[in-house]
Amino acid sequence: MAAEIRTFSCLTDNFGYLIHDPATKATASIDAPEAAPIIKALEREGWTLTDILVTHHHADHVGGVAELKQKYNCRVVAPHDKTTKIANVDLRAINGDVIKVGSLLARVLETPGHTLDHISYVFDTEKALFAADTLFSIGCGRVFEGTYPMMWDSLLKLRALPDDFKLYCGHEYTASNVKFALTVDANNPALKARAEEVTRLRAENKPTIPVLLGEEKKANVFLRADEPSVAANLHMKGANAADVFGELRERKNKS
Repeated sequence: MAAEIRTFSCLTDNFGYLIHDPATKATASIDAPEAAPIIKALEREGWTLTDILVTHHHADHVGGVAELKQKYNCRVVAPHDKTTKIANVDLRAINGDVIKVGSLLARVLETPGHTLDHISYVFDTEKALFAADTLFSIGCGRVFEGTYPMMWDSLLKLRALPDDFKLYCGHEYTASNVKFALTVDANNPALKARAEEVTRLRAENKPTIPVLLGEEKKANVFLRADEPSVAANLHMKGANAADVFGELRERKNKS
């Protein structure tokens, strides 16, 4: 039986995600922004939380961990950096680790930049990428702790995944990301098509996630910093990709 994934809202603009294994009844929450919406989603489905897969230490991704741990005695998997404040961690994960959620397998990719401890979870069989705050639809996370070359390298890791994988990211930022992207990549037909889709989805109060990674590769300017046309649009012809990415991120910060 195929895994079941549920998407719902947490806090102001965070996504909550549950991935459920029907064969074993195991259920993981990807991050835990706050407990109440996660509990509500579990109870609606009749599922029991067995695991929390934490991507990074920011409060809007771990705020519900302690309450959920107390209620379900679930396993808490978190990045390997023990200096960060994440409650009740049972298992520390590093790049290349495979985390079992029942019979489901989550491959750990270290994707630092937004934070130094940031990891993403790749469910290869389910073709699902949970990238939290590294990669957004038509955007990427702010670089708070790492460097621009580090973040660009992390984005390249995610870009290397197959086109038919679905991206599940940390926040509903797509509309604002589109608004910015159109200022630097206005002639991109894939971006224009995604912009129209996002406008429609938001008007219907529907989430813009998940999205196919293949579509993101064409439409997301932050994944295309090594394309000459993007550098040219920024008047950076001949610059290396990490510098082009850094300029894009700086402009987005100010937008």
